[in-house]
Amino acid sequence: MSQLYVGIMSGTSLDGIDLVLVDFSSPAPQLIESLHCTFADSLRQQLFTLSQPGQNEIETLGLVEAELATAYAKATARLLVKAQITPAAVKAIGCHGQTIRHRPDGRFSFTYQIGDMFRLAVESQIRVISQFRQKDMALGGQGAPLVPAFHQAVFASPTEQRAVINIGGIANATLLRPGQPVTGFDTGPGNCLMDLWYQQQGLGSYDQDGAFAASGQLQQGLLQTLWQDPYFSRTGPKSTGREHFNQSWLTAALQGFTLPAADVQRTLTRFSAETIAASLPQGIAQLYLCGGGAYNSQLKRDLKQLLPQATIHSTKALGIDPNWVEAMAFAWLAFAYDQKLPGNLPEVTGASAATVLGVEFSY
Repeated sequence: MSQLYVGIMSGTSLDGIDLVLVDFSSPAPQLIESLHCTFADSLRQQLFTLSQPGQNEIETLGLVEAELATAYAKATARLLVKAQITPAAVKAIGCHGQTIRHRPDGRFSFTYQIGDMFRLAVESQIRVISQFRQKDMALGGQGAPLVPAFHQAVFASPTEQRAVINIGGIANATLLRPGQPVTGFDTGPGNCLMDLWYQQQGLGSYDQDGAFAASGQLQQGLLQTLWQDPYFSRTGPKSTGREHFNQSWLTAALQGFTLPAADVQRTLTRFSAETIAASLPQGIAQLYLCGGGAYNSQLKRDLKQLLPQATIHSTKALGIDPNWVEAMAFAWLAFAYDQKLPGNLPEVTGASAATVLGVEFSY
């Protein structure tokens, strides 16, 4: 009998909504259907504004939470039409929500993913499981990354050491080594700084295939400046987000440099590759990339140069298209909630215990 779950993910890249329909009735999850819906320009801009400190946030937040939930519901309806199934056939939606603030350190850590989940449940006529990060934080964890538990469930090998690298706005790494605990952490900026710079040049939303970066020259002085951020000297568990690596951060880093735009793009791409490579231990011979960065050829060339001993694949080699890994992870977290399975890995997040994650919103 089918165990159908919808997974919804809208990440720090702010490029839109990824949705999947997944069947968990067999040991290996089966991707039934997938869909990407871009954000309306106005919604994307409001989400971008909320992701950084500002004024009048509460009024904006209330409006955006409702609009975002309606966008999620409409996208879900499109996914189900595409899959030719009814809402009644779906056990639950696992929805990450949109992160607008992630503060994992300090006396009172917190994380905030927005989206009116009751509205999503009512408009979709499907119960929703969401708020996956907060309980891990209450247990002393970072609340992130959460995808390593899913990576372990679907990508681990009994014989091969693997690293799964999700390159979204922020990049995170999951280390899967036979006989050892899973480890994972945010390595730092993935696409976010590259995208910000590219957009600032008026060239579009992102550097397709890394072509603009490939036309520039690497600037070592800027690269060294980028590396000075204290985040990179910290050991895991650790996590970060757009509230740290944002336009203000990039503007400050570029202070005093007058460089061709393509050279900056080239250096930011190399920086993302270096922060990923530096986070990986010796002996990882197989890298599997997912997220938008899996399609950036210049980024992949840099990773290959930095990790000559490694073979670099996309997660498609393991049976899951790199576009859909994160959305599938949140469908899996909803499934884990129903099965009363822990959704976090304390060795990854730093939580004091493994626990079932999520809160249920009924319609």
